[in-house]
Amino acid sequence: MMPAVDSRNTNALWCSVLAETLVRSGLRHAVISPGSRSTPLTFALVRHPGLECVPVVDERSAAFFALGLAKRTHRPVVLLCTSGTAGANYLPAVIEARESGTPLLVVTADRPPEMRDCMSGQTIDQQKLFGAFVAHFHEFAVPEARLPMLQYARQTLAHAVQRTLVPHGGPVHLNMPFRDPLPPIEDASAHDVARAIDEAFFEHLRPVVPPAPAATVWQRPTTTRGLIVAGPASPPDAAGYVRAVQALATGLGWPILADALSPLRHHTADAAAVVAHYDVILRHEPTARDLAPRHVLCLEAWPTSKVLRGWLEESGAEITLVAATADNRDALHGRTRHLPWPPEALAAEGIPAAEAGYREAWVRADRSVAEALRAGLEADAPEGFFEPVAGWTLAHALPDETTVFVASSMPVRDVEYFWPHSTRRHRFVFNRGANGIDGTLSTALGVAHGGGAAVLLCGDLAFLHDSNGLLLARHLRGSLTVVLINNRGGGIFGHLPVAQFDPPFEEYFATPQSVDFAHLCAAHGVPHVRVRDRGHLHALVSASPDAGVRVLEVRTDRKRDVATRRRLLAAASGAAGGEAVRPSHESRLKKS
Repeated sequence: MMPAVDSRNTNALWCSVLAETLVRSGLRHAVISPGSRSTPLTFALVRHPGLECVPVVDERSAAFFALGLAKRTHRPVVLLCTSGTAGANYLPAVIEARESGTPLLVVTADRPPEMRDCMSGQTIDQQKLFGAFVAHFHEFAVPEARLPMLQYARQTLAHAVQRTLVPHGGPVHLNMPFRDPLPPIEDASAHDVARAIDEAFFEHLRPVVPPAPAATVWQRPTTTRGLIVAGPASPPDAAGYVRAVQALATGLGWPILADALSPLRHHTADAAAVVAHYDVILRHEPTARDLAPRHVLCLEAWPTSKVLRGWLEESGAEITLVAATADNRDALHGRTRHLPWPPEALAAEGIPAAEAGYREAWVRADRSVAEALRAGLEADAPEGFFEPVAGWTLAHALPDETTVFVASSMPVRDVEYFWPHSTRRHRFVFNRGANGIDGTLSTALGVAHGGGAAVLLCGDLAFLHDSNGLLLARHLRGSLTVVLINNRGGGIFGHLPVAQFDPPFEEYFATPQSVDFAHLCAAHGVPHVRVRDRGHLHALVSASPDAGVRVLEVRTDRKRDVATRRRLLAAASGAAGGEAVRPSHESRLKKS
């Protein structure tokens, strides 16, 4: 296969070599924002048949859309913009990519060195623009029509692609200066050297494959009272991940406390070892004391639950945190040993017998709480829609294997509290690296693009913060249903101590809004439905449209929801009482 080389001028040849290198290295998607200085590379990327290019006018939205694509495919996505402040809009998504280990290849076009630091238009200092948030930075040379320089461009770009995946996933920043002429205007400057750019020039390039995890024996503690905390995770092979962790849990005889953003909550066939409602269980203080562990095996990261985190800190348990990164992920600052391996690599050998009744006590408490939550969530609410019912309805109505993107703030907490264990293989995707609400809609659109049906569960402020994402609706190749919880403000702040201080609470924290979402959606040609009740929502989400974006608006009362949520969680936690086991002789000795 002959490479797609463009010899019309130096920039065209240089950028066609870059485009071919990207495709040979396994990349298939580019997200491009308009601008002049990036013209040569835009032409080359759009011209290459091996790349799907998506134009996005808002760079912040573009960056989160690319982030979503990379989260779905687990492959790097090219992100391209012009010079000046355009690249600065990428920063929030770059930070999320860094914190979540998502591969992105960020390319900022630039003016050549002689046009910098002289008030040339649309020029800022783009050197290391993203600081320590990228795994690698390189300032490219200005294009030249010489074979050694084209070899440099090829190998430097291939290395940059590799750095997005190895040793760990993350963003890489390339700054690329270009001189005029920027469009592919024929000038014969590249004709001679172009003849040397043949198949042999690229034949050594291969898609980058991250190293496979090797089985590793974990030097386990001698305690028999332990548990596994499965934090947020979105592995490429969810079924394989679940099998490996479940085998480990079975061998240890330990329960699994599974975050709603872990596939273990949604893929595990054997529910006996999976505990979904740990947050509610641990709100019952006698039960929390009785269930205190001596060792905790944390996979990937800690769940959202502050109740769980506080309980673990108080327990003083030894912690083994397993995550394939060199970063410190233990915000508890406990007695922690970090193993920089993927959880699938752990092998179970030489296992001491687990404490009798400990796992079973967790399971009994979980079942009791699950029944209490079910009764509370399914009870009639004549005063209106109760916010957590939206997620509860999705859990029971969505078709199997639906992809669910959960926004930060209150939606992710309600999912953690109320989404039950199931075997329906819902795939959860999330921006929980930096835990922000920015870019929520655009990321979800990227997750949906080219994949199966997807659903976004988000609040009104997260939606409004990224409403420019609606501009992407016409480019979506897939289906996204947005379940929009409109409580006219920031509901999560009502659960914090600051809510007692009004003013300034309502105006500066709850930040009430009165946007007409039907009109906002209509302006973008996006279908909007006002949800009447839980039955209506169930019917709407039980089947997904074949293509396009739709918004299902669920209106709730923010202040009433805060009070109702507190009452329901308190009542359900009481159901956990009496289901625990008393500390073992070993545990009592270690506490004394």
